[in-house]
Order: sequence, then C-alpha cells, then structure tokens
Amino acid sequence: MAKVENRTLREIMTKDVATVTLKDNVYEVACKMRDWNVGVIPVVNEKNDVIGIITDRDIVIRGLAEKHEGSTATEVVMTKDIILGRPDMTVDEAAKIMAQHQIRRLPVVENGKLVGIVALADMAIRQVHHDEASDALQEISEPARH
Repeated sequence: MAKVENRTLREIMTKDVATVTLKDNVYEVACKMRDWNVGVIPVVNEKNDVIGIITDRDIVIRGLAEKHEGSTATEVVMTKDIILGRPDMTVDEAAKIMAQHQIRRLPVVENGKLVGIVALADMAIRQVHHDEASDALQEISEPARH
C-alpha cells in the first residue's frame, strides 16, 4: 500500500459528484444538497468546466441573510474564485493548498473537466484507515510470541 503522503487525489476523491449549472436557482441547489446529503456542490457550465462552487454556508450567508428568495440565481450566491486540484496531485500537496487557502473541499479537474471532489474529512478518514491497516499488517507479520 502506498504511503498516504504519496497517494494521489485520484485514489481518494469522490468521483460521483452532484453538480448544478447557472440555470439552477438557490432552492434547486438546496434540494440537491438535501437529496445527495452534501454541503457543497460544484457549479459547472455546459462543457462540465467548473466555474464556481456553492456551499450550504453560501446559501445562508449570501442568500438568506441577504434576504434573497429561493428563486435567486445560483450565480448570486456561489463562490466564483475557486481553487482546483488535479487527480495526479498528492494528498500532501492538496492538503497544503487547502490549508493555505483555508478551504475544506477541493474540486478535482482533469483537462478542465470535473472528475471528482476531495474533502479534508476524506484525507483524515483515509489516514486513520491507513494507520489501522499498517498496524494490523505489522501485527499479522510478527511471529507469535509464546
């Protein structure tokens, strides 16, 4: 098994990602978040290029707190300046970028197209599983003591 630091985003990213477009409104985004049980959804254009991201916090702060209705366009509440990852980026590289920009989720693109998303929680969970697997393998590999 590869060390976690050397693993790539391709190995840990969520590949089945819900998306919305500029044709969707805030209510539709919120429903999709509920249905997919997620707090973030990338905004893509007709070519599947990531043009923004919308979080549940965006809906609350830029939507509800600004007295926008559910019919408000996604573009009004979405974050437009986003940081993107690449599938061949190591988990360590991605974690550094996420820390530097203080973001918890990183859309992953290949040739400009959305191919997945990775969250800090994904990195933490996989690190724990890797540590547990390493410990188990070490214990299994050691000779029995009588």
